Amino acid sequence: MPNRIAIVTDTDSSLPLDLAAQVGVAQVPIIVQFGDESFRDAYDLDAAAAFARIDREGKIPTTAAPSPGQFVEQFKAAFEGGASSIICFNISSEMSATFQSARQAAELLPGKDITVVDTRTLSLAQGFMVLAAAEAAAAGKSKEQVLAAAESVGKRTHLYASLSTLKYLAMSGRVGHLAAGIAGILEVKPVLTVIDGKLQLLERVRTQSKSWGRAVELIVEAAAGKSIERFGIIHVNALAAARGFETLVRAALECPKETLCAEMMPGLSVHSGAGLVGAVLVTAQE
Repeated sequence: MPNRIAIVTDTDSSLPLDLAAQVGVAQVPIIVQFGDESFRDAYDLDAAAAFARIDREGKIPTTAAPSPGQFVEQFKAAFEGGASSIICFNISSEMSATFQSARQAAELLPGKDITVVDTRTLSLAQGFMVLAAAEAAAAGKSKEQVLAAAESVGKRTHLYASLSTLKYLAMSGRVGHLAAGIAGILEVKPVLTVIDGKLQLLERVRTQSKSWGRAVELIVEAAAGKSIERFGIIHVNALAAARGFETLVRAALECPKETLCAEMMPGLSVHSGAGLVGAVLVTAQE
């Protein structure tokens, strides 16, 4: 009988809670803090509630990596549930201390087979790596094969998104290389991507339609004639806009019929802002 490999991640993976539960993936929540009030990302607080409060109070909440204790608790639960080994996939260490927290948790359980992975990415790009790992584990693959499946997907995953406002970025200062003075030009609709493990402003565009159009162009370029293995749409409190963006992508690129539409949870989205829409795709292996 093959070893049972448990897959763990954090809520910055943007995997819907019901989907994660369906494929047996445990998600450790990022902590979102408004003043003295703490919330478990996705479980206690969704994007709609978070941004309603941000707009009302005019202040971005702080976020914190899950504590090592939270990971220890999840790891113990997995072993008690029959797992013989655990692979934990975390948001890029360039963006969060979550990976370090998970590593510390693994060190607190000596003798246990726990592998902690820095995905070097975020949101559904991280989520697609997690899903690939969960599928490989469910198929009875070895730990090495599960890790290889996730790594392969990570190398073939592309994320491009459009911001509808720089207001929240100006408040948080979380995105790298935000040019001096740009934060005040709130009409700019930048295109974002992940570079070297960080969420980066790739291009600055003046209108929403041009920003969406440029994001679609970049998505098509990323596909470069390859077929698309997995396709997802991400958004922050903007489901209708996300569906409109999906229509544009599908008009320009042949995508799988199934779309994983995922909302970025507050642990990540408070640093980008409401109104973000984007696409995440995994190109097929050559």
